[in-house]
Amino acid sequence: MKKYKKIRNNHSKLGQAKTFVLDTSVIIERVASKLIKQEKISGKVIIPNAALSELEHQANLNQETGFIGLDELSELHELAKHGKIEMEFQGSRPEAGQIKHAKFGEIDSIVRDLALKNSAELITADFVQAKSAESLGISVRFIKIKKLRKTLSLEKFFEKDVMSVHLKEDALPYGKKGAPGNWHLAKLGAKELSRDYLQRMAKETVEKARITENAFIETSKPGLTIVQYGEFRIIIVKPPISDGIEITAVRPLKRFFIGHYNLDEKVTKRLERARGIIIAGEPGSGKSTFAQALAEFYSDSGKIVKTVESPRDLQLPAKITQYSKNFASSGDIHDILFLSRPDYIIFDEMRTTPDFTLYTDLRLAGSECIGVLHSASPIDAIQRFIGRLEIGMIASVVDTVIYIEAGKIARILSLSLRIRMPSGMREADLSRPVIEIKDFSDGKLLYEIYKFGDETVVAEIEKRFAQDSERENKNNFGHSSKSEIYEDRKNIIIRAEEGSHTLLIDGRPFTSISISRNGEVRINKRSKLGTKLLKALIHRKNIELQ
Repeated sequence: MKKYKKIRNNHSKLGQAKTFVLDTSVIIERVASKLIKQEKISGKVIIPNAALSELEHQANLNQETGFIGLDELSELHELAKHGKIEMEFQGSRPEAGQIKHAKFGEIDSIVRDLALKNSAELITADFVQAKSAESLGISVRFIKIKKLRKTLSLEKFFEKDVMSVHLKEDALPYGKKGAPGNWHLAKLGAKELSRDYLQRMAKETVEKARITENAFIETSKPGLTIVQYGEFRIIIVKPPISDGIEITAVRPLKRFFIGHYNLDEKVTKRLERARGIIIAGEPGSGKSTFAQALAEFYSDSGKIVKTVESPRDLQLPAKITQYSKNFASSGDIHDILFLSRPDYIIFDEMRTTPDFTLYTDLRLAGSECIGVLHSASPIDAIQRFIGRLEIGMIASVVDTVIYIEAGKIARILSLSLRIRMPSGMREADLSRPVIEIKDFSDGKLLYEIYKFGDETVVAEIEKRFAQDSERENKNNFGHSSKSEIYEDRKNIIIRAEEGSHTLLIDGRPFTSISISRNGEVRINKRSKLGTKLLKALIHRKNIELQ
């Protein structure tokens, strides 16, 4: 592996007066004020107007890094007032496009030009900036940030059994106590939280995340910051997204191994052989905890396991690589996973259509994938794929659904595709692709998914057979035992005695129809009448002919 040459810190000796230029990174890290207090910097300190503009832009977007940087500039100003340094703002303000493309080095370039112009020493905490300045012959002081674990103020709210903390300005602090599926909301204090208090807590969280090992800022957007601080996932939301400052912190209370779930041999073999698994459940039910246990189960079985997360909050051993969707596009992650060829991919959590698209693409390419998503019931998890996939492809992408409730496996469903008539239909030419959804424990057929005309039907079998039985008792069309209804590819066909009849839907007159001498009438599915009849059939409404 190529080793980068160490940055030459050709800076002035201790206490020697000199001219210094600070870049944005070292201002945000609040290093300069510490160096001045330690008398390691004296003389003139130049603040680029470009750096000030970048910090103002970040603060206007309600990003914590902007406020931290502006606080550091205020402290430098106080040090200048007390004669510790001479502080000066120099350089032109960047254009809007340069601020927008700051991450591509636009602002850094302006800062380097300022250091070169003043024959000043550039102080930076950005390695790339330091290397670029060194290549231009600029004297550089590269500050390598020490990353030591520091306790956050919000950690005081986490008592032994607290799962999550919910803080909102002008409201009492609350927390969820207990375990997944068995928790209650409890007050964590008797005093309402002020806006200033939460603002200080948010700044502290972001500031410490930047200088702490095993901590990072996952997302930083206008009004939204997501931080992973060790085991804590911290979400900071501000206006205009919310009506006030809100801080939510979540931590996993327990870390289970697969043995905790008492899986029998049949389920264990299914987990080993399944190609597309979905872990579903309501928020806080223990889905991610099970996904974490499953990842370690595969890893301990000698498999290469990687995860795709947003944010990266699964607590996993170092041998399992965790990728973030927030720092790479779906295309980038797709390429990484295909080139690195893991045996199993854990996708936590699937929320948006691009997430489902990435999961589907990986599955169809032959990867073993485990997806985690929110759903109120096992069948709801499968229905979230409808509209995103062709019906016939669903069973090729997902073959197993594991539903988690109260931290336990409540139900396992298996999916398979068959070409046959849907249950309850009688005409052989009505055969079509049908997804069979069965209870994995006893093999009982629970649901069928198929196309009926232009509609997608999710039929619950027990309920459907009960409705079909009731219809058969009524001879399908009330007073005529010879009446029947069925469909072909283009038409809905009603057979009955010749003459005029009234068609009723759920007991209400719907339309009048005339049966011809051949004893039937054909109604095109695409006609207005055909469309309404088709929907009535799909929704299992009671149809009678009088």
